[in-house]
Order: sequence, then C-alpha cells, then structure tokens
Amino acid sequence: MPTPFRKSLLPLALALALPTLPLSAQPAPPTVTVSEPVRRNVTEWEEHIARLEPSARVELRPRVSGQVEKVHFRDGQIVRAGDLLFSLDRQPFDIAVDSARAELAKAEAKLELARQEIDRTSSLVRDRYAPQAQLDTRRAAQRDAEAQLADARARLRQAELERSWAEVRAPQSGRVSDRRVDAGNLVQAGSTLLTTIVALDPIYASFDLSEADYLRFSRRGGSRPGDEGAEPVRLRLADESGWDRQGRLDFLDTGLDARSGTIRARATLPNPDLFLTPGSFARLRLRAGEGEVLMVPDAAIAADQAARVVMTVAADGTVVAKPVSLGPVVDGLRVVRGGLSPEDQVITAGLHLARPGARVTAEVKRIAPARLAEAR
Repeated sequence: MPTPFRKSLLPLALALALPTLPLSAQPAPPTVTVSEPVRRNVTEWEEHIARLEPSARVELRPRVSGQVEKVHFRDGQIVRAGDLLFSLDRQPFDIAVDSARAELAKAEAKLELARQEIDRTSSLVRDRYAPQAQLDTRRAAQRDAEAQLADARARLRQAELERSWAEVRAPQSGRVSDRRVDAGNLVQAGSTLLTTIVALDPIYASFDLSEADYLRFSRRGGSRPGDEGAEPVRLRLADESGWDRQGRLDFLDTGLDARSGTIRARATLPNPDLFLTPGSFARLRLRAGEGEVLMVPDAAIAADQAARVVMTVAADGTVVAKPVSLGPVVDGLRVVRGGLSPEDQVITAGLHLARPGARVTAEVKRIAPARLAEAR
C-alpha cells in the first residue's frame, strides 16, 4: 500500500506537469466601426400624413319645384361652369310669365287712364268748374297706378327669373357625381338633391400640425398662408417614390384643438390632369429649416429610456453615450440637431457590442458618398 507521504506528493507532481497560464490574461476588446458625422447644408422637411380634399364642393338643388324633363350629363363627367345639367318642364313657368306680362299691361293702362283724368280735371279746377278735392283724388289714383305698375314689373322679373331656373346649370367647373333623379321625377325647390360637383384643380391636402411642429414653424419665421411666397410643400402618393408634386401652404386654423393638441393646416396643389382624387391619403413634406447640420445613419441611434443617444468612442477607446436631439431623415441620414460635435467618433456598426464605460477597438470608416446617392 502507498504510504501517506506518497499520496501528498501526487497532486504536486501533476500540477508541475501542466503548462502554466498567465493569471492576467483577458479577452481582446470588441471591434466596432466608427465614423465622424456628415456635415452638409440641407433643407429639412417634416413629414405629415395628408388627406386630399376638393377645393370646392357644391350640392346641386333646384331653386324651383317642377318635373325633370331631361338630364344633360353623364355620371362622373367633367363639366364647366354654366353647362346645362337638368331641364325642368317650362310650361308652368311660361304661363306664369305670360300672366305677369298681362298684369303689367293692365297696370300700364290703368296708369295711363289716371294721367288722362288728371289732365282733364286740372283744367276744370283751374276754371273753377271742379273742386280741388276731385283733383287730389285723381292724383292719389295716379300714385296707386304707379305702385301697381312697379309691382307688376317686379312680378314679371320674378316670373322670368323662375323660368330661367327651370334650366339647372353648373355653378362651377369640376367633376359631377351621379344623378340622383331621372327624367320624369318631381323635385322640390331647395330640398331635392340633384347631384354634387367637386372642384379638383387646384386640390387641397389637409393635415394636422402638432404643437411642437407649429411652434417650430412659427419661430423660424415661415411665411404665413395667404402671404406672397407662402411656404412650399411637397407631396407623394402611396405608390410613388419621389416628391415631385409641389404646392403651397394655403391655410392654418385659428387655434389648436383642445382635445388633440394639433392645429389644422391645408396646402393647395395644382391638379391639371385631375389625377389626384379626394379622399386619398398622401405623405406631405413641410420645410423645417435650412443650414449646415450633422447627420448620422439611423442605425447609429439607440434608445435610453425616454431619450435618444449615440455611442461614441473616446481617444482612450472608452465608449461614451451622448444624448441627442433628432430631426428628420434627409437623403437617408438622420439629422442631429444637438448633442453631437463634428469631431465625435460615432459607432455606426457593432453597436450591440458597445456598452457605456467599456473599452472597444475602433475601426475608422467614413460614411460613403455612394450610400447618400442610394438614399436619394
């Protein structure tokens, strides 16, 4: 049997036989890619969701009652101001005009008789063959005849006007909706809806500005709607990639809505081909400012509770988190409005390997111009 002395020497011999490892060995710091922020003179645009609306909408209703005789348009066609859309039966209105003309002739004859009687009575009163009271009565009759004549003329104008209203014409240019009545239907003045017309050129794009957006717009001295050279806007439909449609800010509401905290805004855009359709949604850009800004890729931005931060690498390789205030995306890069300096080494790749206070190995790489071109 082995002795106790031999048992105590066995672990020592095994330890001496194994290779010796340095106690201070540590893994190498992770490698990350860093870049300086891009400095560019840009025009910043804020994006909003807009809804297209007609610049005018008219509900066409008859001004007189009657029977529809004919419809003169096709549903959905483009009409011009003054185009004939509906014809009502004119016979009742022709009769009313003839009756008014007869009343006018009767009033004219009565006035002529009153004038003749005054002429005859005047000579009799002058020769003292008739009393003055008779002449006063004749003059009162003349004034009554003149009033009846004026009333007859007004009735004739009203009858002729109502006859003209038997032809329902387009009050403005635009696209007409479908007809709501057909020939043979009876319509009531002011109540029966015949059709609607919407004006499409120009067309409106309505959107809401948050309180922060509105204050930023006001503080930078943007042109108010209605001023000469009002703020330009750009529009893009859901299936479009470019911002080729341009217009002007047309309207800002008088105050912010107490429930939503937003203010209603509207832009006017030309629509000569009538392609833009009311009810469609679009993305709208409103200018937020101009000047030299710092820009970084969106991938370099991290979230720190309620704030946004970028990770930078100091000269000794230590990771430093810097809170930043952000602007919109311009040409694929995020505008940084504050919190960053042009000399900062921002981590643009390997962000998941960086922790504030840890050390990393920085590999410097510029943000390639080709990337900017692709973003456009």
